[in-house]
Amino acid sequence: MNEKEIHELLSRLYKVLRAEKKDRFDRDLAFADYIVDRWEKARLLGFGEGSSIYDSSLVLGDVKIGKNTWIGPYTILDGSGGGLIIGDNCAISAGVHIYTHDTVEKIINDKEIQTSPVKIGNNCYLGPNSVISKGVTIGDRVVIGTNSFVNKDIPSNCKAFGTPARIVEQ
Repeated sequence: MNEKEIHELLSRLYKVLRAEKKDRFDRDLAFADYIVDRWEKARLLGFGEGSSIYDSSLVLGDVKIGKNTWIGPYTILDGSGGGLIIGDNCAISAGVHIYTHDTVEKIINDKEIQTSPVKIGNNCYLGPNSVISKGVTIGDRVVIGTNSFVNKDIPSNCKAFGTPARIVEQ
């Protein structure tokens, strides 16, 4: 069996299993992290060379990812509100959510959805389940701690932790 035949077989198997899970649980469950090539998916999304992304991750809007960046499982990368840029050599841990829009004013006061781009520099680590809010710029060589909520810019060469995130080391 050649590579193309294997790919076709796995694709058919994936579709059957996904449909079966959807029927059984009445929802769509991501289980293809184990059969989808993360580097191929990243390449198809236009990410930089050597980058990877899990099948369970959601990518919306204008998202640009640099080289050798790892996007962990169950992440949300939302570039629909003006664009999201993530630099080279970053690790975006499991469950990280990055948003370029905010619907609070729309829901509460019937105003427009607020949007603003997000930029994350090179050589950054975003800990599991962190949330990055619209309009934030994170510099190079930054560590964001687990479960942190970042709603303000973080300059280069810093460590920031907490909700809201505060710089703990510069």
